[in-house]
Amino acid sequence: MEQMTAKLTVTFEEPFWIGIYEREADGKYEVCKITFGAEPKDYEVFEFLLINWKSLRFSKSMEVEHIAEKRINPKRMQREIKNQLQNNGIGTKAQQALKLQHEQGKLERKKSSREQKEAEKERQFELRQEKRKEKHKGH
Repeated sequence: MEQMTAKLTVTFEEPFWIGIYEREADGKYEVCKITFGAEPKDYEVFEFLLINWKSLRFSKSMEVEHIAEKRINPKRMQREIKNQLQNNGIGTKAQQALKLQHEQGKLERKKSSREQKEAEKERQFELRQEKRKEKHKGH
């Protein structure tokens, strides 16, 4: 049976509120960083997810071993939820995935800017060659 888990953590990182959306399915772990301006209300976060679901950019999938969950005592679950709410950090898995996504984005930008520079150099070279030919044609 396929099991999927999703977790959204909203934290304040100076000067913005950010949301870390983590999802795990079929042993694949993906994470997405969402930047909010002011502190979002619960209904605003839910509405944002409904509207912008398709445009969220998740990191590349990371392989994760799935741990079978046992039935948890309700009081223990409440304690764990309370601890998670008090924990104000991003999970290390999420940090690694976001770092990987950031690095990949940086490499893509670097590649595209390099291609643009090469195209511009080629264009400038062609213009100089044309100009030289025009000078030598004679009028």
